[in-house]
Amino acid sequence: MRSLNLDQMRTLIEVVALGNFSAAARRLNLTQPAVSLHIKELEHRFGVRLIERMGTRAYATAPGKELVERAGRIIRECDGTDDAMRRFHDGWIGSVHIGTTLTALTYELPPILKKLRGDHPGIDLLVTNMPTRDSVEHIMKNAVDLALVTLPVKAASLRITPLRPETLVAIFPAGQADIPDEVTPEYVARQPLVLEHPRGAVHALVIQWLAKHLPLRRAPMHIGTVEAMKRVVASNLGMSIVPDVAVADGPPDLMVRELKPKLPCTLALIEHRNKPKEPAFEIVRAALLELRRHGADASDDRERPQPKPLAGPRKPARSAHVL
Repeated sequence: MRSLNLDQMRTLIEVVALGNFSAAARRLNLTQPAVSLHIKELEHRFGVRLIERMGTRAYATAPGKELVERAGRIIRECDGTDDAMRRFHDGWIGSVHIGTTLTALTYELPPILKKLRGDHPGIDLLVTNMPTRDSVEHIMKNAVDLALVTLPVKAASLRITPLRPETLVAIFPAGQADIPDEVTPEYVARQPLVLEHPRGAVHALVIQWLAKHLPLRRAPMHIGTVEAMKRVVASNLGMSIVPDVAVADGPPDLMVRELKPKLPCTLALIEHRNKPKEPAFEIVRAALLELRRHGADASDDRERPQPKPLAGPRKPARSAHVL
């Protein structure tokens, strides 16, 4: 049996949709005799009647309705194939899904994404903000290709590349009196606290840092973004602990103090060790590795040492997820 003719099936779909041969001919930029010929050839091919006329209207028979439904699926697949091949012809390389903490998305990623878009317009980039533990889960399920996370992260199936050795700092409203030069857990435990949402990696680090002083005298206020936390602190509603990159510009309405002991908040890139290395993936990965401090060996793909767990009576759980 000869192959199906897509033009004939398109004609059938239009005749049934419009209920008229002349209207279908105008829609398809064909003559009415050409439309009639397409329908006759389809009916001859299958040996069944596909269209019946009632006055000036054309209706699909039962076989016609079945063929219209199947023809629609076939044509959508063919159109999708054309689109896919056209994208390759036009320079499409592939798609890459990046998971990222909100802090990295706000302060680290924008120049990287802008450069990627300018240098490689053929890469489809999808960026999703998610907590570190969610990024770990999505990488392991292959739902995300690459992710920017906050260390520590432990999972044998992951390749973990530390990028920036950042640290957490305390912030206070400008003008607040009697703030020590170095802020200790004992001091913080007595203050009204503004922290990120509990699922965030920074929240877990702060709570671990405060472990000896739990439970706190008052419950912290939880805010969804670092920028919102800064605004709440500037409004004199409490103090907060945030990544140093978030206050690198020295905001005039805030005072910044170091923590004692220091609290690392290292940004890292994670990927699945068995992830196929396709061209788009490799290009985006190389761009994200540019976030490493100057002087790091950008060609070194080996897993680097992670920060030691924070001192205190509680040790981080051994798990595929961050605390």
